[in-house]
Amino acid sequence: MESVRQQKVSRLLQKEIGILFQRNLSHLAVGNIITVTVVRIAPDLGFAKVYLSVFPEKDPKTMIAGLNENIGEVTRSLYPIIKNQFRKMPEIRFYHDDSLDYADRINQILPG
Repeated sequence: MESVRQQKVSRLLQKEIGILFQRNLSHLAVGNIITVTVVRIAPDLGFAKVYLSVFPEKDPKTMIAGLNENIGEVTRSLYPIIKNQFRKMPEIRFYHDDSLDYADRINQILPG
């Protein structure tokens, strides 16, 4: 169970990373729409797993790998925005959120 602090930090990171991808880091999206779906933060606030949904990318895992290669640029853009909220910037890693694909597969399997 996440603490209230973890939930607040997760929401803050989700909001600010989403805004960064829309405005400052759109060149990393390469014509795709990137949505930050979930942020999971460690109890010590030192590590954040950021789950992204990428549309209309055919191979989103390759896109996510490219974003992880450019994590320094994301962190440098994010730090000035959130530096007053944290003592130490959490380490960020991006992951593909396949929950929409999973729901689509279930809908295809179910009759009706």
